[in-house]
Amino acid sequence: MKEKIKTLISVGVKAIVVLVMLFVTGSSQNANAQGWPENYGGVMLQGFFWDSYSASQWTKLSSQADDLAQTFSLVWVPQSGNCGGQSMGYDDLYWFNNYDSSFGTEQALRDMIKTFRDKGLGTIADVVINHRKSLNSWTDFPKEVYKGVTYQLTWQDICADDEAASNGHQCGPNKDTGEGWDGMRDLDHKSQNVQTNVKAYLDFLLNDLGYAGFRYDMVKGYAAEYTRMYNTSAKPQFSVGEYWDSSSRISNWIDNTAQDGTPTSAAFDFQFRYTVRNAANNGDWTRLGQQNDGNWPLVSNNYQQAKYSRWAVTFVENHDTERRANAEQDPLNKDTLAANAYLLAMPGTPCVFLKHWQAYRPEIKAMVEARRVAGINNLSTYSNMRSNKAYYSNIVKTNGENRLLFVLGKTDGFVPSDAQWKEILSGYHYKYYLWRALETAWANRASGTYEEPFDVRLTAVSEAADAQLVYTLDGTTPTASSPRVADGTTIRIDGDCTLTLGLLVGGAVKGVVKREYKMKTVNRTDITVYVNTDAVGWTTVNFWTWGGDDTHAPQHASWPGDRITDTKTINGKKWYYKTFTLNSDDDFVNFVFSTGSGSPQTVDIENVRSDRFFEISTEKSGDKHKVDDVTGTTGVDIVEWMAPSSSARPSGVYSLDGQLVRQGTSTSQLPRGIYVVNGRKVVVR
Repeated sequence: MKEKIKTLISVGVKAIVVLVMLFVTGSSQNANAQGWPENYGGVMLQGFFWDSYSASQWTKLSSQADDLAQTFSLVWVPQSGNCGGQSMGYDDLYWFNNYDSSFGTEQALRDMIKTFRDKGLGTIADVVINHRKSLNSWTDFPKEVYKGVTYQLTWQDICADDEAASNGHQCGPNKDTGEGWDGMRDLDHKSQNVQTNVKAYLDFLLNDLGYAGFRYDMVKGYAAEYTRMYNTSAKPQFSVGEYWDSSSRISNWIDNTAQDGTPTSAAFDFQFRYTVRNAANNGDWTRLGQQNDGNWPLVSNNYQQAKYSRWAVTFVENHDTERRANAEQDPLNKDTLAANAYLLAMPGTPCVFLKHWQAYRPEIKAMVEARRVAGINNLSTYSNMRSNKAYYSNIVKTNGENRLLFVLGKTDGFVPSDAQWKEILSGYHYKYYLWRALETAWANRASGTYEEPFDVRLTAVSEAADAQLVYTLDGTTPTASSPRVADGTTIRIDGDCTLTLGLLVGGAVKGVVKREYKMKTVNRTDITVYVNTDAVGWTTVNFWTWGGDDTHAPQHASWPGDRITDTKTINGKKWYYKTFTLNSDDDFVNFVFSTGSGSPQTVDIENVRSDRFFEISTEKSGDKHKVDDVTGTTGVDIVEWMAPSSSARPSGVYSLDGQLVRQGTSTSQLPRGIYVVNGRKVVVR
């Protein structure tokens, strides 16, 4: 059995190499590759969330390519065409000629896609073709040129039952083939011109910009036969549709995309997501093995649904289900780590939500590495071991062989046979075990960049009772004479190194794994933002905050954010203030100030990186108040703290040589110069 598993792992590694080659050479070169690969072991990242205009900038995602490539195979990014203003991309306007978007320039987009491809990462385009935004009227669309051909939609390409028709505008002759949407113009996919434009658009995404595949938005809005038509023409290696509905309808949609009996697209497994959400939010783990509203997930032991595992892109949260336009949908409220542990252990192709990746990077990295070592792919299967309210356990198999066992919830409620299973990972409400016959070394910290020293537990996954471990820290392959430690040994990592760890059994080294660790020093600084409202007469002030590394969201997550009650009187003016911690040199905070329940409000104030004084102006831009940055013009310009704690800050105004100049903190009518006030240097101009 050991040799059989060893052979299967070898085959799996070869398959991964082939897939990486496909990323590098481009999907268009494989004329038969479309839909979703079988035996696919990759994991996808959703590289955005609602209003992630900072976190999802092309340059920022590109700068993370090395780190992302250690964990993911695909990154799904926002719709990348220009939408005529700040937008997440779902009001698409330009398809060919304008790619300066809310996430960066066209050149930055191209650079990101190429960087990803060079690292073995495929970029998934968000394709919005159910509807389209018009330019100035209800029915005018941009005229664009691609490969010397002019493309333009007209009023005849709008569905006959679109809202434009009921508002007195001419539309095409055909009714919508799916569900209508009143946000923009529903496109008539029966139209030859629409088909021609879409086919050219997809060709542009794949063969000009270099995307690896598509995520089709709102595929309920048009018949599945058109997804088949477009994918048969474009031949993407990866295609996944957002059919937000019940499981039976999702699987029917997959079937209806088939060409010659094989589906041309995968679909997001919404029912998988709902079973996880229901289990976690209710603290009832039996729900993982149940239907959601009478519907089984695509990844299921139900024989009718299990055949769709290859075509299932699983997830536990996305930009829609978490929240949308500040209104909560049906979010996962707790046990985020356990939910991701379930996601990353199960068959299908997992898609990790960016916010979860940001919050739990080390843990998710380790889970994905466990999935990789276990050889789990989209055709793996599973069997349930335990299912009750307190805990839930599955065994996941590949080609019928045991690979990984997990326990969720009360993890000590079920402990598998120690002779067969070896614990490798554990955390709040989750635990992973590997099948001992895999015969591999294991380190519980995945490769990556870390901000401070950490411990790594070294584990021998082996049927041999006397198995030991050998390792090096310089990247060289360990031998029997390398430093030797017992199973379960912990070593300290406090600098850049490459840990190469091998299983030592009977004098031979095998099952070698490698981890690349880097240390990054993070410079954190505090900034304080002050707001004066005298000109507008506001008696309450709210701070709505976002941006930077996306750790600056208000504690009160719904608009208008946090009500600020801390005030200071400086130079006779009352200032509302709050302090924020910037976590790196390029971190920043964006603001909107408001009063009452959020109205009136100010314009956006962006890229605040230091202490600032703002005054709300009576002047408006539209219906929003403008804001004056009066830092340095109020008579006080904050330069730096002189003492680390309030107890060390003497009261009064002092000269730099420590002489008391004035009791109290007022600096009015002082001569120009630099003083120390409450432990801070201030400049009086």
